[in-house]
Amino acid sequence: MTPRLPTPSPAARLILLACATLVAGGCALAPAPSATAAGAAPTAGVGGPPGSAAPAGARAAMPSAGATALAAEPQALADAMRGVPVVLLGEVHDNAAQHALRADALARLVAGGARPALAFEQLDRERQADVDRARRERPRDVDWLIAQAAGRDGWDWALYRPFLRLALDNDLPIVAANLSRADASRVIREGYGAAFDAPARATLGLDAVPADLLAAHEREVDVGHCGLMPQAMLAPMARAQLARDAALAAAIAPHAARGVVLLTGNGHARRDLGVPRWLPAEMRGRALSIGLLEPATIASMPPGAFDRVVTTVAAPRSDPCESLKARMAPGGARPQPR
Repeated sequence: MTPRLPTPSPAARLILLACATLVAGGCALAPAPSATAAGAAPTAGVGGPPGSAAPAGARAAMPSAGATALAAEPQALADAMRGVPVVLLGEVHDNAAQHALRADALARLVAGGARPALAFEQLDRERQADVDRARRERPRDVDWLIAQAAGRDGWDWALYRPFLRLALDNDLPIVAANLSRADASRVIREGYGAAFDAPARATLGLDAVPADLLAAHEREVDVGHCGLMPQAMLAPMARAQLARDAALAAAIAPHAARGVVLLTGNGHARRDLGVPRWLPAEMRGRALSIGLLEPATIASMPPGAFDRVVTTVAAPRSDPCESLKARMAPGGARPQPR
């Protein structure tokens, strides 16, 4: 007979949940945006000369403080990205309307002559060799690439398939950019040295993370987990978020000279807390952070979070805080990877 394991304590269940949600997805549990290198200075932009204004009659929602609102229209989004060396293109991961808008905008950008690299939060950095091999084996087979390189983090690849198709059809570089779940888990337990060697830590600045940046990430982790996370877990989980941001920055920086678009959660796209904080200063100044937000999150965004904001309809979903509370209750379901 298989022995019955003791019921985990609430704190232990939350730690398990942390590894299954924050570490797996790299963003806050709640759909609201959460948290927050090396490379040559950019010399070319995404799509050539600066774009024109949004089409006449386009309507834009009230932007986040300090950001310019863009109409939720693909041409307006394409125009905003044109001529920019580094674009951080945010998303709410489960919002299909946002993915459709971004895919249409990028298709228009490419149709206009742009050939940016497409970098994916959804692909772990150690899978780059698998991406490249899959492209050699079956150059136009999106499903084969996903099967070879997607990993096991539970992303809904139906939402990201159009971006991979665009890259394959137009011979665009596909960049596997994210820190893996395993590496992020090691950072939680052991610190940055578990996922970055000494030269990388020095280059990225992980050996001297500003105290205010770490504290801001701790607050985002706390809010993103509905205030239920044990206090002792906030700093380690914040470190994992910072490590993900640093890894994403390191992955995209070498592609800035030709132009690069990072497809990522809004938290990572944030200029005040996310990937831009880890880019070289000269590159950071020429990067563009675009948040694709849902209406309920607009008021919560602080000044400077994004350069541009697009507001879309919210995706239907259950209350994540209620789901978390249910999982923490005695006898609740075990956390599942996102």
